[in-house]
Amino acid sequence: MMIKRLVATSALLVGLLASGCAPDTSNSPAAKVDAARLTAAGADGDNWMSYGRTYDEQRFSPLDQINLTNVSKLGLAWVHEFDTDRGHEATPIVVDGVIYTTTSWSKVSAFDGKTGNLLWAYDPKVPGETAHKACCDVVNRGVAVWGGKVFVGSLDGRLIALDARNGKEIWSKVTVDQGKSYTITGAPRVVKGKVLIGNGGAEYGVRGYLSAYDVETGEMAWRFYTTPNPKGEADGAVSDKILKEKADATWSDGAWKESGGGGTVWDAMAYDPDLDLLYFGVGNGSPWNHKIRSGGKGDNLFVSSIVAVKPDTGEYVWHYQTTPGDSWDFTATQHLMLAELPIGGKPRKVIMQAPKNGFFYVIDRATGELLSANSLFPMPKEADVPAGMPIPWAHSVDLKTGRPNENPSARYAKAPALVFPAPFGVHNWHPMAMSPKENLVYVPAMLVPAASGDQVGPYKQVAGAWNTGVNMSLAALPDDEGQRKGLRAMLTGMLVAWDPVAGKARWMAPRKFPWNSGILATAGGLVFQGTSEGFLEAFDAATGKQVWSYETQNGIIAPPMSYRIDGEQYVAVMVGYGGAIIAAPLAAPDRPISLKGRLMVFKLGGTATAAKYEMPEKIALDLSTTTVAGDPKAGFDIFMRHCQVCHGHSATGGLLPDLRYSPAIQDAATWKSIVWDGANASRGMVSFSSWLNQKEMEDIRAYVVQQAKVHYTQVGTEPKVNPSK
Repeated sequence: MMIKRLVATSALLVGLLASGCAPDTSNSPAAKVDAARLTAAGADGDNWMSYGRTYDEQRFSPLDQINLTNVSKLGLAWVHEFDTDRGHEATPIVVDGVIYTTTSWSKVSAFDGKTGNLLWAYDPKVPGETAHKACCDVVNRGVAVWGGKVFVGSLDGRLIALDARNGKEIWSKVTVDQGKSYTITGAPRVVKGKVLIGNGGAEYGVRGYLSAYDVETGEMAWRFYTTPNPKGEADGAVSDKILKEKADATWSDGAWKESGGGGTVWDAMAYDPDLDLLYFGVGNGSPWNHKIRSGGKGDNLFVSSIVAVKPDTGEYVWHYQTTPGDSWDFTATQHLMLAELPIGGKPRKVIMQAPKNGFFYVIDRATGELLSANSLFPMPKEADVPAGMPIPWAHSVDLKTGRPNENPSARYAKAPALVFPAPFGVHNWHPMAMSPKENLVYVPAMLVPAASGDQVGPYKQVAGAWNTGVNMSLAALPDDEGQRKGLRAMLTGMLVAWDPVAGKARWMAPRKFPWNSGILATAGGLVFQGTSEGFLEAFDAATGKQVWSYETQNGIIAPPMSYRIDGEQYVAVMVGYGGAIIAAPLAAPDRPISLKGRLMVFKLGGTATAAKYEMPEKIALDLSTTTVAGDPKAGFDIFMRHCQVCHGHSATGGLLPDLRYSPAIQDAATWKSIVWDGANASRGMVSFSSWLNQKEMEDIRAYVVQQAKVHYTQVGTEPKVNPSK
């Protein structure tokens, strides 16, 4: 059987790699990609040579062997299980029959796209402690290929070039100050012999930028900073001129001078070979709270903006800011897509984006002129919002000025407010797709509100900690399980088929939960999307009718893709739930989500089967003799500031260990060894002695013990001693 053969092959490779002897792949294809081939990629359905398949990032496959008439016969061709059990967000790259993909912890693998045989694997050996710097899981969105090399950005800030034949490292460059909380999770792009990479970490207090490196030598060609130098000095970078001319005056005194201002370039890029323009999206400000970041004054360029530059030099050409003076974590790093659309009766070369803030923007990509901005879901004026309902941050966008018309209370300058959307956004990093046949853009959208308000007490920038300037305790959940279920029902997703010319949806497919996968559209009239519950599904691209579904057992957030070998079409997807949803477990399916990731590949008539996951059982602890010296009330506030991002609002659990079931809470010494001494630092749980004192550490334990007892009572679990104790 195929599965048995894969297991045997993997075992052999593990032995070879462990002994220091890599398999001989010297005769395998070597990612022979160059500018001409990428520019002409639109007509090449066999391959998927860059993150969005083509430079325009439309994620449309011209293959139609799998179509509306036969998609019901789609079955599993082969599957590979990885050794990582966190979020898997990569788009597999396919060049001449070889798949290159990444998993969490920035690991890279190459496969025979037809058989699933593993050709080579590369581990950059990211230190486990780096996980603490990652706001949204230890994810990676994939590689870039060019001239026989495979490029990957590692979580700890390196840009690495590998030999596509065997995975051996050719060069490696540290692209960030590793003493600060920078990370890399995005996929590189290669344009005109330069590999482009950004970074993340705005929540922790860093200054964002995009860098270009020579593909052959790894030497940096240029760097574009997205926020001004906090010291008022020149950086000696290509951005110096435009920051002085346009950005400096948009920042007032505030905490940004200590944090760096944020504005990290952590995901989206696109390239237009005809105009020779490179586009990239810029993230949120740091801290989030505009009042603290910049005294509540100024637009804070280039935070939450789309920026166009010349790829040879990085020289600025134009920008458009989607959320001036952002105070909600409304990044503009979401998918950028290029197309030619009939606007006002004539064809226009446009760039499109649905950033977090809920509007879908169509912009002239040569000039930066805003052509349209329409909300994906109703965004009424504040006066028209029923009492108790979330207030949209803005109700419209002025096409003359390009500025949003905000609902004043949403800025929470005077009082906390329930705001739509949440920092997760209406649309996050999950890629859209476009069908030129239907002239529709398919958006993986979400309906999630959030309470926003100023933090309690004076703001203090803390290195290595979340610095948002907002009251994180407002995200607390009620203890009552029934009320939590009611809240869960409010958090939903939607697959939206958006007409960018008409500025409205043609159809919508509801999703039970938010945080579903990116999209693939094909010439077979199909739209593919994975779900958080663990299904890969296909829809009629014209009508939204679901025409196929396959249970993958584990949630999917990565976008599917398609390729062809020997005349046979395949659909592939990385399976593995996680990402930023670790901070909001109520928005995720009620089941264990920390399961090993898989690459699953489908074809017509596929008959392979995937092994059933062994679902871990949560066993209630015996807390009858557990004593705590801490104050649970004080522990609540501390937990919400320092712990909820990984361990869930109100200690509800998530992708990482559900502390209510952790034996560590039963014993003060064990708890101290982890929280204070850093016993699990290599697994990402670093010592918190830099941010907490020992009383605060024990207060957190008191709070978690309290939450565990309430939880056990409400779910009717009969406490048992955890055998791992």
